[in-house]
Amino acid sequence: MKIAVTAYPRTIQGTSASRRLRTSGRVPGIIYGADKAVQMIELDQAAVLRHLKMEAFHASVLDVTVDGVTSPALLRDFQVHPFKPIALHVDFQRVDKNKKIHMKVPLHFINADICVGVKAGGGVVQHIINDLEILCLPDDLPEFIEVDVTNLQVAHSMHVNDITFPKGVEPIPRWKKENPGVVTVQLPKEAPAEETDVPSKATEITGQKPEDAAAGGGSTKDGVKKEAPKKEPAAKKEGGK
Repeated sequence: MKIAVTAYPRTIQGTSASRRLRTSGRVPGIIYGADKAVQMIELDQAAVLRHLKMEAFHASVLDVTVDGVTSPALLRDFQVHPFKPIALHVDFQRVDKNKKIHMKVPLHFINADICVGVKAGGGVVQHIINDLEILCLPDDLPEFIEVDVTNLQVAHSMHVNDITFPKGVEPIPRWKKENPGVVTVQLPKEAPAEETDVPSKATEITGQKPEDAAAGGGSTKDGVKKEAPKKEPAAKKEGGK
């Protein structure tokens, strides 16, 4: 997928100039690399925001045209406003089609619905890594890499070296050496059982709880507690005897 980016030469620099540029609907940026001088550029704000929403824009060789000259380039960096829909700056790097490039590309996990660990084992597919750093020539750069999880079983994982890479594409040496896990299938965790208050057993004869029976209280047919009769004090003997 070829994505065309139109940019314009930028002559003014500085914080104030960049602020005025954004206010006018433009985004300041630069393009560098391929043994050519760094060039200051500006781009259309709406076009940049539209492109940034495309996954392929972040992992493709772009056709960047500046002042009528088109160069193959990669998006290397960008900044956006923390809460406003405004791009603040964009950096592009020209590429040499004969030199390998180092890029981060997204992983697309396929066949999760027919995965052995899901259908037969009742597990859940869990992604450990969602993008991967690779080396390849610009013409071999994939928009994404597919990871087929069809045969993945419960409690098993796929690692970087288990992935089938497109022709001409390989993980960076560090990923090859460390071979980290990429995706796994695990059984879902059971929700903890809720504790319930179990009432005390009533006595068979009176229907009282044990603590009420011990206190000597009675109970009516309607379940209303009846107090035990009070004893009258003994009469005092005459003469204080």
